[in-house]
Order: sequence, then structure tokens, then C-alpha cells
Amino acid sequence: MPRRFLHRHQPSAPAARWIKAGLGTAIAFLAIWLLGEATRASLIVAPFGASAVLLFGVPDSPLSQPANVIGGHAIAAAVALLTDHLLPAGPLNLAGTVGGVIALLGLMRLTHPPAGATALVVMLTHPHWSFLAAPVIVGSLILVLVAIVTHRLPPRHVYPLPLPDHARPKKPRVAEWAAKEEAAGAAATGTEAVPVEVERSVT
Repeated sequence: MPRRFLHRHQPSAPAARWIKAGLGTAIAFLAIWLLGEATRASLIVAPFGASAVLLFGVPDSPLSQPANVIGGHAIAAAVALLTDHLLPAGPLNLAGTVGGVIALLGLMRLTHPPAGATALVVMLTHPHWSFLAAPVIVGSLILVLVAIVTHRLPPRHVYPLPLPDHARPKKPRVAEWAAKEEAAGAAATGTEAVPVEVERSVT
């Protein structure tokens, strides 16, 4: 039984992958800090540290994709700001908000674990409405942009993940379009449709 708690289920990976993840994380937070200094805005919050683990360490996870990172943090912050400003403060509000955010993100297929911490930060610190724009949206956007650039360096990773086949827009086939046109013309004239062969032009 104790071995189940001690066993490392995480598969091994080349050292270069994790060194690059560490460097990418350092560059991302340096960029966020410099932008914050230039704009005199606080752009770093604790949940971004957990986001960096996913973005730079596990880029092929659905939970690490741009929609989940930016959307997850933004929705969590927006919901928490609403409940924090509009509902009475207390443990029930805090617990219900964090739980509601987790359920909502799951239903929207935008689950990003650090976003739960973003909601918790809002409920504990009671920030201004501007917290949604900066640091949440600006900071998470910088993390994603740095991750996109970092994963194009060796050892390379495909990030963001490509669209699955069912999500790609379908282009009409020329042959099917021609066959439908022929069938429509035949129906209009009362003649029998003849199969149409589409010749490909050779350039």
C-alpha cells in the first residue's frame, strides 16, 4: 500500500526537455515582470507559477492549451470578482465560488487547474475589477506567447495542439459539387444523369 503513494507515475523524459522548460519559465516571468515595471502594474500572481508548469513542462496536455490557460484564468477571475463584489463575504461564498468555477470550466471544456487558484486569490484578497485585465489576462497571454516561441526551439513540441479532424472546416469536393450540378440539371430536363468525371488540370 505505501508503495502506491511513493511510486513516480510520471514517465521519464530527456533532460533537455526540462531544462528548456525551466528556461522558458524564467524568460516568461522576466518578461511579465519587466512589462509590469514599465507600466507600473502588478502582473504576477501565484497561480501563474502552476500555469508555467503545464505550459512549459506538459505542452501536449489539453489543460495546457491557450484557450484553457487564458480562458480558464479569465473566467475564473470574472466569476470570482462578481461573487466577491456582489455577495456577502464568508466561507460559503468562498467555497461555492471556487467549486462553481471548477464545475463551470469543466462544462465549458476549458479546465485549467491553476485557474481554481486564481478564483481563490480573488476571494482572499478582494481586488479591484481591473484585476481581470491585469494581471490575469495580460499575464496569461504573455505566458502563452512565450510558450509558443519556446516550443519551436529544440527539442521541439507541437504547441498549440493541431485541430482534430472533426473540428477542421470541410472544403467541398469538386467532384461531388459537379455530380450534384449534373443531377440537378438532369432532374430539371427530365433526362438521366450521367456520371461526371472531373479532370485535374496539370500545371
